Amino acid sequence: MSKKQPDNDCTLDAVRAAKPEALGAFERIVAVTGIGITRIGGGYGLKVNLRKAPKTGTILPASIKGVPVKVEIVGTPRKRKVG
Repeated sequence: MSKKQPDNDCTLDAVRAAKPEALGAFERIVAVTGIGITRIGGGYGLKVNLRKAPKTGTILPASIKGVPVKVEIVGTPRKRKVG
């Protein structure tokens, strides 16, 4: 059974405006690898990439300035060999 995406009508401008605040909010709690923009429901949201899972009981923001947030554990970024 698939999860129903929440209703969302955030614009790209709203998401871009929320990125700096989201970075600050998440960096105070966990190790952030990067923050990007993704589709969530019918609009846009923030995708926050974390180096490792937060400690048990850690509460991460579900939204920043009304913009929904999707969190993904991606590990430590590594250079890829080309060629």
